[in-house]
Amino acid sequence: MTIGDFSRATRLSAKALRFYHRVGLLEPAAVDPNNQYRYYGRGQIEDARVIHHLRSLDMPVEEIHRALQASGEEAKNAIIADHLQRMEERLAHTQSAVESLRRLLTDPTQRVQIERRNIASMSALVIRGSIDLADLGAWFTNANAGLDDAVTRSRITTDGPRGGLWSTELFLDEHGECALFQPVAPSSAPPEGGRAVLESLPAATLAVATHRGSDATIGEVYADLGAYVNEHGIGAPGPVRETYLEGTPGRDGTTEIGWPITASSTRN
Repeated sequence: MTIGDFSRATRLSAKALRFYHRVGLLEPAAVDPNNQYRYYGRGQIEDARVIHHLRSLDMPVEEIHRALQASGEEAKNAIIADHLQRMEERLAHTQSAVESLRRLLTDPTQRVQIERRNIASMSALVIRGSIDLADLGAWFTNANAGLDDAVTRSRITTDGPRGGLWSTELFLDEHGECALFQPVAPSSAPPEGGRAVLESLPAATLAVATHRGSDATIGEVYADLGAYVNEHGIGAPGPVRETYLEGTPGRDGTTEIGWPITASSTRN
């Protein structure tokens, strides 16, 4: 097939076909050595359609190349399925962000219930870091796996839901201290090896609100907490404490967010 007929059959422009040839995604069946005209085989139409669909879904060229070069249909489909999963997660995040913005425009008043709470000191396995804000997601995933490994390897008895500590500087300067922690039984022995260490987290006084859903809407709860603490003049230094009650943080989880406040404010 001439490049014109192949373009019509696949709805890919000559420019796109030349690009896919150059990066090794879709090489012509033959190239005339005299005039460099490209010719394609009928069997290449299906590959061209797959490439066209995947590119329309923003799949990187490198991933498409990996999929097309995969040994076997199962391996190829697995690569494509991974990308589709990421697209679905991105779509869900966008939908949540749109809903959050609509609520903000139509009902800017406080929407969450806030309580003041004294949190006792606790024994916990802790992984700490000093990171850039842009690296928070990757750091969280890695630290979460590190805590899982420490609990499994050391056979430590957990004592409550996992949580995180996030410094003001992490958001203010886009670089700061953070920690992920797993409460454990007070009699637990320190784990051997790994990144997690056994600490006694200090008691804290917090204004606490609950968020349900993805990170796209968690900003609403942070905003309401900040407004509440400022209105009552009860803010105190210290990190924000998140407690992950159920589900997957950042996706479909239920998270308690604790904003540090003065100890005396719980008696008001």
